[in-house]
Amino acid sequence: MAEYRLTTAQLREAAPTLRAGDRVLLSGTVYTARDAAHKRLLGLLEQGEPLPFDLKDAAIYYAGPTPSAPGRVIGSCGPTTSSRMDPYAPTLLDRGLVAMIGKGPRSQAVCEAIGRNGAVYLCAVGGAGALAAKCITASEVIAFDDLGCESVKRLCFQEFPLIVGIDCHGGSVFAG
Repeated sequence: MAEYRLTTAQLREAAPTLRAGDRVLLSGTVYTARDAAHKRLLGLLEQGEPLPFDLKDAAIYYAGPTPSAPGRVIGSCGPTTSSRMDPYAPTLLDRGLVAMIGKGPRSQAVCEAIGRNGAVYLCAVGGAGALAAKCITASEVIAFDDLGCESVKRLCFQEFPLIVGIDCHGGSVFAG
């Protein structure tokens, strides 16, 4: 297993070298989106409307951060179960998404989309949202404010600790 320090801008180029089980300290811009936001994103695509952020080489973190405490950028920000986004992920990957961050296994359709798009699925540690929040230096709601904690946010990660869960070569930490 290898260790990498990467920025989100490097993910597209780095994805073919990453292998399931590798550790990644990720820095850069990441967008949050959960179930309700994914449904709206796909609705916008179906209507030919622009998305609130460019999917090309973007990374989405499946999280719904809690409100920040005074003097903090963000509240607890742990991953949610990724499989709930499986109906939407292949479409987003086919339109340029390079990385998804969450927890738990993914469907065969998502694994195939990761492979054909040279993307990567990164896993964050569940149950450690308060600790993860210490690696987030900025947070801004950019869409669907009415969804509260599930709104789409632009985060700035600073060496956020992750594990490669599924690589673009078919490797998976979830394989039997």
